[in-house]
Amino acid sequence: MEKKYMERLIGKYCKIVTKEPGDDRASVVIGTLEDVDYKDGFILIDSDQGLGCLRINTIIAIKPAQKHKKRTDRKLITKDNKAMVGIGTLIVFIAMVLIAAVAASVLINTSETLQSRAKTVGTSTIREVSAGVAIEQVTGYTNPGKSIIQYLALQVRSRAGSKDIDLGLCTLSVLYENLSILKLNESLVQNVNVDGKSVFYTPIESGSPYTIVENTSQLYFGVIAIHDPDNSIITTHGMNSGDRALLIINLTAVLDYGGLEPRKSVSGTLSPEIGIKAEYDVTAPSVFSMRIVKLD
Repeated sequence: MEKKYMERLIGKYCKIVTKEPGDDRASVVIGTLEDVDYKDGFILIDSDQGLGCLRINTIIAIKPAQKHKKRTDRKLITKDNKAMVGIGTLIVFIAMVLIAAVAASVLINTSETLQSRAKTVGTSTIREVSAGVAIEQVTGYTNPGKSIIQYLALQVRSRAGSKDIDLGLCTLSVLYENLSILKLNESLVQNVNVDGKSVFYTPIESGSPYTIVENTSQLYFGVIAIHDPDNSIITTHGMNSGDRALLIINLTAVLDYGGLEPRKSVSGTLSPEIGIKAEYDVTAPSVFSMRIVKLD
């Protein structure tokens, strides 16, 4: 190549085709032509592979070329794109961790709430099943002529394992032709008399001429404590384990016929605030031989 052609390309980005003697195929070098040394027969070129020399006699063709962006730039762009994808993945991962944490918190709170409710329900169920009252015996008290039963006495106790029963919160029903509901008259609660007379003569207070049975009414029943070692029935109307009491019902006030006639039946329930209720269903005998009658 002549000197004038080579020098025109100094400083320009060129595509150089070379072929070594004995080679079958030519090779291409792309880079900036820095200098031409005709004396030694070399050119100086700065390519992507660095600064190097090519022999002039191996050059087949040389021409200016369009300079492209470096590969390092493309790699940086690729790395940036990968970084954006990585940040997105990290955000999704953090969101999944937060959702899992919230779900775990909800499950823990729900389990604690269910456990607390289950414990409360279990305790209430145990109280409902174990607590309650039982009616041991039903006794009637007739008029002086022994023609009609004027009063009923229900002997009651608390069930085994039951906690204290508040008689003031119990409701007593009487079913004959109509249904009557009675509550405790708290002024008619007294220990059984110990003067040798019948329990039906128990006064409303010591020394009083008025008895509990005579002061019961259509709405209220009275209580005579027959076994109350700690005086819980008298002081707080509470019946605990081992206590026994008589609940007095005034049939002359409750029933339309002035009492329970022979061969007639009467029933009802005693319902505590919590626990199992007690039921009674008794029939008067055909003849009242004594004023105190046991009913079955």
